Amino acid sequence: MQPKIVAWLGGIVLAGALGAGGVVAVSRHRAAPEPVPVPQEKVATAKLQRRTLSTTKKLDGSVGFGAARPLSGHTGATVTWLPVAGATIVRGKQLFRADDKPVILFYGGMPLYRPIAGPNLVGRDVGIVAKNLRALGYRIGHQPSTVRDGEGVLTADLIKAVKRWQEDNGLPPTGTIAVGDVEVQSGAVRVDSITVQPGSPANTELMTVTSTRKVITVSAELDTAAGLGRGDHVTVTLPDDRTVKARILSVGRALASPEGGVADGAAKLTVLVTADKPADLARLDSAGVQVNVAGKVAEDVLAAPVEALVALTEGGYAVQGPDGLVGVTTGMFADGWVQVSGPGLAEGMDVVVAS
Repeated sequence: MQPKIVAWLGGIVLAGALGAGGVVAVSRHRAAPEPVPVPQEKVATAKLQRRTLSTTKKLDGSVGFGAARPLSGHTGATVTWLPVAGATIVRGKQLFRADDKPVILFYGGMPLYRPIAGPNLVGRDVGIVAKNLRALGYRIGHQPSTVRDGEGVLTADLIKAVKRWQEDNGLPPTGTIAVGDVEVQSGAVRVDSITVQPGSPANTELMTVTSTRKVITVSAELDTAAGLGRGDHVTVTLPDDRTVKARILSVGRALASPEGGVADGAAKLTVLVTADKPADLARLDSAGVQVNVAGKVAEDVLAAPVEALVALTEGGYAVQGPDGLVGVTTGMFADGWVQVSGPGLAEGMDVVVAS
C-alpha cells in the first residue's frame, strides 16, 4: 500500500474513533529524572584538652543559725522582762530583767560562778570581767604583770570601772558583781525561743539561743565526714543556682540516728559550713542548699568529652580520630570529661563526639 493511502486510512480510523466517543492515548518518550544528591551529615568533633579533673560529692544542707541551746538564769529573783524570739543580744546589753534589774551579757569561756568581790581577787572569772569592761570602753587600769594568761586581778581601778558600769546600767554601784548579775556566752546570741513567762523564777531555763552567724547544717555519713576537716574549702549551690565559696566550720563527733531510727538509714555526723562572705546568705533565713565537697583530683591530664568514647566489642574504649579509631585507657570521670591516655593521642587532636 502506498504511503499516502496508509496515512489516509489512519486518518479515517482516528476520525471514526473520535466520532464514536473513543479516546486515543498518545504516548511520548520522557527522559529519566536527574538523581537528587543526599546531603552528607556533618560530624561533630571536639578537641582533646589538658584539664584538672576532680570528683565532687554533693551533700544536702540547710541554711539556718545552727542548733539552739538552752540559756538559764542564775539569780534568785523573779523574771520581769524577756526579749522576743529573733532578737539579737550583744555584749553589754540585757538578756532579761530580774526583779526589774538588767541581767547583762558578757563574752567569755566560763560562767561567773562566785561573787566578784574583794580587793585583789584573782581568777579567770575576774579576767572575763576585766576584758568585757575594757571592750565596753571602761578604763580598768593596768593589770599586774605577774598575773597568768587568762586570769585577772580585782584591782582598785577595776573596782572603780565596775561601779561606773553599774551606774550606767541602773544598778547600785557596789563594785561587786553577784552570781547571776551577768550571764556569760561565747559571743553574741540570737534568741530562738522563750520558754517561760514574766513572773517565773529567774534561776531556771529561760530561753533557747543560737549563734548570730548563719551556718549551713549538713548530715554526713561517717565515711564522707571522715574526709572533712575544719577549714576545708567547699562550694555551696543556693536555691537560685548561684554557687558561693564556703568552708567547713566544724565536724561533729556524735553520731545521730536519722528520723525513724537506724533501720531507715545510716547514722550521721553533723557538719557545719559557713559562707566566706556572710552577705551571700543575707537573704536566706531558712532554705535547702547543696554543699559540694571536692573528692579525688587529677591535675593536668589529657581529657576527652565522655561522648567521644566508643565501646569496643572486644572490650575497652577508643576515640574516633582523623585517621580512624584510637584505643584509649580511661582514668577519672568528672563533669562530663574523662581522663584518657594511649599512643597516638595529643592535646588539640580532634575526636568525633556523639550528637
